[in-house]
Amino acid sequence: MNILVLGSGGREHTFAWKLAQSERCDSLFVAPGNAGTSKIATNISLSVTDFDAIKNCVLENEIGMVVVGPENPLVDGIVDFFKQDSELNKVAIIGPSKRGALLEGSKERAKEFMALYDIPTAAYESFKEDSIEAGKEFLETLESPYVLKADGLAAGKGVLIIDDLEEAKQELENMLSGKFGDASATVVIEEFLDGIELSVFVLTDGNSYKILPTAKDYKRIGEGDTGLNTGGMGAISPVPFVDEAFMKKIEDRIVKPTVRGLKEEEIDYKGFVFIGLIKVNDDPYVIEYNVRMGDPETEVVLPRIKSDLGVLLEKTFQQQLASVEVEIDPRAATTVMAVSGGYPESYEKGKEISGLDTMEEDVIVFHAGTTLKEGKTVTSGGRVLAVTSFGDDYEKALKKSYRNVEKISFDRMYYRKDLGFDL
Repeated sequence: MNILVLGSGGREHTFAWKLAQSERCDSLFVAPGNAGTSKIATNISLSVTDFDAIKNCVLENEIGMVVVGPENPLVDGIVDFFKQDSELNKVAIIGPSKRGALLEGSKERAKEFMALYDIPTAAYESFKEDSIEAGKEFLETLESPYVLKADGLAAGKGVLIIDDLEEAKQELENMLSGKFGDASATVVIEEFLDGIELSVFVLTDGNSYKILPTAKDYKRIGEGDTGLNTGGMGAISPVPFVDEAFMKKIEDRIVKPTVRGLKEEEIDYKGFVFIGLIKVNDDPYVIEYNVRMGDPETEVVLPRIKSDLGVLLEKTFQQQLASVEVEIDPRAATTVMAVSGGYPESYEKGKEISGLDTMEEDVIVFHAGTTLKEGKTVTSGGRVLAVTSFGDDYEKALKKSYRNVEKISFDRMYYRKDLGFDL
């Protein structure tokens, strides 16, 4: 069948790279794609939230499967759009319904879901502009640091962790006054959990599920986890501190009740659940849900899946996921993200990239923010390239990723040199 991947980042290039190897893939399309996807698929210029344009693309190219990369179209209801359209409702679309996507689209909804199904998470309250004084009083009951989260999608920038109580109260006012637009019309305040973070990825057809490789990403721009949050500066899989006993706790306390909750609420969910976790002492707590794969975690998780991804996703849509096995590469995978100078604040685009053809064998460069200009690959985003390598352990894989990222250059290129420092 013909397959369409929606999105333009490193996650979508990784999906395209993996699906291009599938026995189920005849022709592969990516919309809008990037310079990397153009080498293995046909890029189509359209917006991922323009559902009418996507419909035309699907019909014109006889698409049999659509893999939705980013969260916005899912939160906007693209799965419902397909389901309700007589020309599209047989197309296998991978992702949750609009109701299911609220697990990412609303922090408040996610917290209510976790409370309902006894899924361990930090204590919280949510507040609107008319309850701002109650919000400040709630902050006074907590110990520093204070965690404030915009309820809606804020492009990864809607979570603030503040040490000072008065500053936290001021930021609550700022958020409820529109600091993140409509996304912070409601603000969730929660207790701070002290531990080490990791991510678990689950593929579910709404009945059964498969747990995919664990990963740990690094969000801060600066070494030692300092500076501003980014979309992710690199990732490691598997997470070395996750042993069998801890994984059983995650499955029993978090994965099973999550899937059970989706089923009990009759939510149409055929896709990925990204569970952001924190390990406190020896127990897992949920920080957040995402309703799609993470980036740059996808660049280490999918390369470790040896099974045919096209088959896995087709079985997911058919609600036959229980009938297939997922084979995982035992090797570790790491990815190092090369970013534009100035990111995550202002940065320049259009910088020519060199060295992409000098990689060692089995090192994969996934494009995150690139485009083609006069036949040359140039930067078009803040996060530009993810250099993924394999090794017997994460330290060996990291050495290889670093050795190869050094061969790539563009004006003011930057990458963190300390991934794995906390492991």
